[in-house]
Amino acid sequence: MSNYEKIRVEEFLDGKALKVVLNAPKANILDGQMMAEILDLLKVVKSRKALRLLTFVGEGKHFCFGASVPDHVKEKAPAMLESFHSMFLRLIELGIPTAAAVRGQCLGGGMELATFCNRVVATPGAALGQPEIQLAVLPPIASLILPARIGQGKADDLILTGRSVSGEEAFAMGLVDELADDPEAAVEAWATEHLLPKSAAALRFATRTSRWHFNMVVHDHIRAVEKLYLGGLMATHDANEGLAAFLERRKPEWTDE
Repeated sequence: MSNYEKIRVEEFLDGKALKVVLNAPKANILDGQMMAEILDLLKVVKSRKALRLLTFVGEGKHFCFGASVPDHVKEKAPAMLESFHSMFLRLIELGIPTAAAVRGQCLGGGMELATFCNRVVATPGAALGQPEIQLAVLPPIASLILPARIGQGKADDLILTGRSVSGEEAFAMGLVDELADDPEAAVEAWATEHLLPKSAAALRFATRTSRWHFNMVVHDHIRAVEKLYLGGLMATHDANEGLAAFLERRKPEWTDE
């Protein structure tokens, strides 16, 4: 686990927990290499029977600005979505409890990763959002998990407007479970009190059963949403225009087609 370039892995709680640091500041973009390294790590930790927690954090001032926009373009989107969605399917398969310690910007694919976790701790001033609609694209994972996490109305709000919410507003809507000035320390304190005394084997089964419906929604429907994204959305002018305009740093010109 020491050969990664875009993530850093740290043991804590006597090796019973791992901190997965998205290590590409300042934005900590989830590009192909970072996703491949996370997927490899999730394969490696499968044999770590004593693990009770995986914590995701961002290096520096921000958690993550999202998945790589250049990887969203039509030619690269299939490979990007395959890798990105495989991370969530592998987390479901593992069943290890997960947490996210969020500082600064937590956007797009970064917010999907954070809010997929069992526990989300954020600073009051953090900013969480799904801005994909501003580029005329959408967040497949968030589309499936946010209704279960915060309700359909609030999920529609975030996905359709693309707006960001503060840590405080995210806490009020149930997107964040705890506010703390030091979210990593808060996660560690929570795990020490609530996870460390438990059987790691039992925790893995409990993680699967407690979110059975949540997990099955992702497992059973992510490929259908992915197909709609690739075969429907990416066939539109505006999705391609939105991405091109962002990369060319200009205002998009929508045709509504």
